[in-house]
Amino acid sequence: MTIRIFLAALLCGLVGLEREINKHPAGFRTHLLVGVGSCIMMLMSLYGFQPYLDIHENVRFDPARIPSYVISGIGFLGAGTILVRDATVRGLTTAASIWVVAGLGLITGVGMYAPAILTTVVVLLSLIFLNKFEELFFRSNKKQTIHIVIHKETQSLEDVLNLFKSRGLKVKDFTMKYSKSSDDATSFQYKIDVEIKNKQERAKVYEEFSNLEMVQKIF
Repeated sequence: MTIRIFLAALLCGLVGLEREINKHPAGFRTHLLVGVGSCIMMLMSLYGFQPYLDIHENVRFDPARIPSYVISGIGFLGAGTILVRDATVRGLTTAASIWVVAGLGLITGVGMYAPAILTTVVVLLSLIFLNKFEELFFRSNKKQTIHIVIHKETQSLEDVLNLFKSRGLKVKDFTMKYSKSSDDATSFQYKIDVEIKNKQERAKVYEEFSNLEMVQKIF
């Protein structure tokens, strides 16, 4: 049992270390604790009720019951790492890694050392290398989206859209919001989603549009 607990801490800690280095919401300690917690739940399910089985013949032994609750219950931790900001979802990979280390803890607790080690290697390779491979492989097809908020009373929506078209930018979507200030001055706020081909063009757009008087926010 001691070996299994320490092995779960080591394997899950390695996955958490990668998340910690890349400054994700759930890092080294979170992954380690999830893995060790899952491991001891598995150990309790396997060995914790043995005395009751010896005393009571009618007690049914189901070692899969507690692990099933671990798998379903770990979702609240994963949900805590997912952030939705400005129509962009972040943290899904970290949430998935928490779910994986819960499984690592369970299979380590049951004594499946080889699958646990192999899974850790596969997870680390996917987290470390696949992201860079994806950026390299899909660089020509990958587009980024920026959001620009224009808040000016005299600016019409047609003028705003023409502003992007004149610079060769493709407008993906837009929203318009009517607002009224404390001094009864009315204005419209436009939120424009524009497709950007690469990071260099994104930086150029940031610099160019931030100098315009009508642009209140760009991100």
